[in-house]
Amino acid sequence: MPVKYRNQHQGELDGSPFSFGIVVAQWNPTVTEKLLDGAVETLLKAKVAKENITVIKVPGSVELTKGAQWLANTMQYDAIICLGCVIQGETRHFDYVCQSVTHGITELNLQYDIPFIFGVLTTLNQQQALDRAGGKHGNKGSECAETAIKMAMLRKTIQEN
Repeated sequence: MPVKYRNQHQGELDGSPFSFGIVVAQWNPTVTEKLLDGAVETLLKAKVAKENITVIKVPGSVELTKGAQWLANTMQYDAIICLGCVIQGETRHFDYVCQSVTHGITELNLQYDIPFIFGVLTTLNQQQALDRAGGKHGNKGSECAETAIKMAMLRKTIQEN
């Protein structure tokens, strides 16, 4: 019996059948707003209707998981994108925030039947963050939107078979 490969996506992404939630942290807005712009632009280019994109803003990255959970509880979304930025400081706060948000998003992925996409930059300085929010290393928000579409497509494929 041949092996059945389920995720054979090639070519343009078509997000038109799906709805997406985006939760964005307001902390480090110079970075997070660029991540948000990249995510929304990518979803729109992939034919996601504006009315099928919901954006909510939370105070910081730790709050991303609760905002994402609230969106998931509405059962209106095929994927939820979590965008934030944590920059290393002089204290261990960075470690605690990164650990909390990573664990929280992982838990959401395990508890719900939709994907939660991790789009939290964890950088050593502001320049590294800007480089990943539309700078020389691309836009992580855009990459997360592509991942969300691919995961929604994969989930649909698996459910149909």
